[in-house]
Amino acid sequence: CCHLSGKLISITHPYFFRSKCVSCTFTALFIPFPSAPVSTVKFESCLHNREVVFVSSDPAFSVRSDGSVYVEQEVANLSKPVQFMVTARGLRDTRIWETTVKLAVAGHAPSIPLTQVAQLSAEHCCMRFPRGSSSSNSLRRQKRDWVIPPINVPENSRGPFPQMLVRIRSDQDVTVGIRYSITGAGADQPPSDIYSIDPVNGKMFVTKPLDREERASYHLRAHAVDMNGNQVENPIDLYIYVIDMNDNRPEFQNQVYNGSVDEGSKPGSSVMQVTAGDADDFTTANGMVRYRILSQTPHNPIPNMFTINSETGDIITVAAGLDREKVSQYTIIVQATDMEGNLNYGLSNTATALISITDINDNPPELTDKTFSGEVPENKVNVVVTNLTVVDRDQPHSVNWNAVYRIASGDPSGHFTVRTNPVTNEGMLTVVKPVDFEMNRAFMLMVVVSNQAHLASGIQSSLSSTAGVTISVQDVNEPPVFPVNPKLIRFEEGVPAGTTLTVFSAQDPDHFIHQTVRYSKLSDPANWLRINRTNGQISTMALLDRESMYVKNNVYEATFLAFDNGAPQASGTGTLQIYLIDVNDNAPVLMPREGQVCERARPASRVNITASDADGDPNVGPFVFELPSFPASVRRNWTVSRLNGDYAQLRLKIPYLESGFYDIPVFVSDSGNPPLSNRSVIRIKVCPCDDNGDCSATGAVAAAGLGTGAIIAILICIIILLTMVLIFVMWMKRREKERQAKPLLIDPEDDVRDNILKYDEEGGGEEDQDYDLSQLQQPESLDHIINKPAGVRRVDERPVIAESQYPVRPSLPHPGDIGDFIIDGLRAADNDPTAPPYDSLLVFDYEGSGSTAGSVSSLNSSSSGDQDYDYLNDWGPRFKKLADLYGGGEEN
Repeated sequence: CCHLSGKLISITHPYFFRSKCVSCTFTALFIPFPSAPVSTVKFESCLHNREVVFVSSDPAFSVRSDGSVYVEQEVANLSKPVQFMVTARGLRDTRIWETTVKLAVAGHAPSIPLTQVAQLSAEHCCMRFPRGSSSSNSLRRQKRDWVIPPINVPENSRGPFPQMLVRIRSDQDVTVGIRYSITGAGADQPPSDIYSIDPVNGKMFVTKPLDREERASYHLRAHAVDMNGNQVENPIDLYIYVIDMNDNRPEFQNQVYNGSVDEGSKPGSSVMQVTAGDADDFTTANGMVRYRILSQTPHNPIPNMFTINSETGDIITVAAGLDREKVSQYTIIVQATDMEGNLNYGLSNTATALISITDINDNPPELTDKTFSGEVPENKVNVVVTNLTVVDRDQPHSVNWNAVYRIASGDPSGHFTVRTNPVTNEGMLTVVKPVDFEMNRAFMLMVVVSNQAHLASGIQSSLSSTAGVTISVQDVNEPPVFPVNPKLIRFEEGVPAGTTLTVFSAQDPDHFIHQTVRYSKLSDPANWLRINRTNGQISTMALLDRESMYVKNNVYEATFLAFDNGAPQASGTGTLQIYLIDVNDNAPVLMPREGQVCERARPASRVNITASDADGDPNVGPFVFELPSFPASVRRNWTVSRLNGDYAQLRLKIPYLESGFYDIPVFVSDSGNPPLSNRSVIRIKVCPCDDNGDCSATGAVAAAGLGTGAIIAILICIIILLTMVLIFVMWMKRREKERQAKPLLIDPEDDVRDNILKYDEEGGGEEDQDYDLSQLQQPESLDHIINKPAGVRRVDERPVIAESQYPVRPSLPHPGDIGDFIIDGLRAADNDPTAPPYDSLLVFDYEGSGSTAGSVSSLNSSSSGDQDYDYLNDWGPRFKKLADLYGGGEEN
């Protein structure tokens, strides 16, 4: 802003608009005398307090580096205000800012507004170029360039357009033809075509209405050239300022503003701020916005609970009585008006302010009743006795509303607690420790309720925040209780059956009701005990054995049941533990029961034995090991020595003992009082050993007690048995061959069956039933032939065509010679006119009745019997026999 340090008459502030700093015009009163400070010019908004250099267009005034304006010489004419330009340039910035300073003598201030003076001078001003042409090369003193005052043009002018602003002319237009032009933004630069100039008479026009909100100032330059385009005058600067008009309404940043204030706030408490902006010049009344409240809803407790700062838009409270429980929100309609709030000339706009009244804990919780009651069964826990209802007018589900309950008195043992229901805020009085009807039949509690948050300052707790609770305890049938549970008794093992151990009785807690208690056995793993049903006396039914599998750590455990005759019946369980004291009732035993030593005494030829006893201390080790006196050979051949309390070593006493098995009796005694002994027999295998002390294979056999003769006999028996089995197998195979062999029907020299068997298709002889003769039979069905893929077909397969049925020829008698058989078959085929030509000799290998193979027409037989079989020689080696039989001579 432009600031004055002198006495201020009027001031128009500059403002930052679209990244350009626009100058300001102000008027100050002064008393002229040389070197006297008049005012101060500052460009704080433009350069942000950076270093600037100021230049004055009037030599009578100067501007110092701090912006102070000084009078440098006397001013001749002071009847009118003095006006000059001040230019500011940054030391590190190439941009230039300018402002107009108008000074007047004290007491002679202009009588009309500054804007009107500027407008009048613009309309009637004829701007001349300064004397002296820049085209003149003569060395003469030139007159200082004139400073053209700014041209003020109101925005939104209605015209008519083009509208003349000023006339520019040169002194040389009398002698030289001059052409005028203007350059700059608004003329030949964007936004172009706003200003124009008559090139002949120099009249400058504005061609359209201006909008200060789009552009607030223009900087143009006027040029004068001759008809040849030569510069006649130096260019002059033209500054055009758009005068603001009130053509924009204030606009709120938001249409709805949300604010809050605590209930019970004092007058003057800040609530919120609303802000409206005006696009008009805020240094003039057009952009000066003022605020006021139009309405308040609701009107409780009064219609004007709030006020607003007309300049800043801050809403504050003006009255006490804000109560959220009565009114939780106010709706305020705020109006913003420019022209400093003048409702006659200013433009207005409205917005809505929603003011929420925030809750404070100004309402203590109040119990709905002074007394509450409930009942609870004895020995029950986590049971809700009763619900304590409470009322709190503060905001639900907030710390100001959440109830906290406390039992103030009446429950010294801590049987009850009060939990808060988070949904209903009720207090649930709950049993957390079992109550006993025989101890307390009723409770009288005092319960206090408060909020989770502390009450607000000045709010007293209500008397209704305390209530009494009466709780009745209901008697129930309680089970009998064993006074000592578990009960431990001590007895020696081996107690005989029928011995009374103890009385394991229970007591009924229901003292006010006479009931009878009975007993029964619940768990007795070994079935050693019985209990008297009436008095609970425990006695034995069998011997108590400490070494039993049911005894753990010397303790036998059994459980018993005690039940009363109440309704409903109740029962309790008791555990009896019997600690069995050990007696020496188990003789020790030796392990292992077998061993092995070498037949010759060696350091390693010994057997380690271990004694074990089922009893416990002191009826176990150290043990005593000894060999019997009879038979004498035991002590003569063997010796036993104890290594420690539980271990001993058995070894050979003599240098050599014959291989075999020996049963060595060993006596072992424990340390009981009296001690118990046991005779254990250890079977020792004596065998010859190798260098490592291990029994060899022959030695192991020898040790088994078999001599050399016995071993040879066993081997001979095995060989004889295998020979018999082999002979039997050979005999069976021979019998099988004999069974399959048949007498030949013809001489071996004329037997052709071997040749026929080579073809894989003829089968064996007529009596050989081991061959698959189904291949020689005519198939009953044609399915396998129809489904057979195309290719070479066997000659004995029937063609897949319809064939005539012919009578089945009777079977021929079994021939004695194969030659006669074939001749008979050939004759039958020749005499059968219906025989198809697909028969072959193969089918005649099967002579079964009903065979469909009825002819050998494929041999090209004739009724005359003359047949040429020489072509059989061309059929290969398989048909060589047939060729030899039937071809090559008449005898064939």
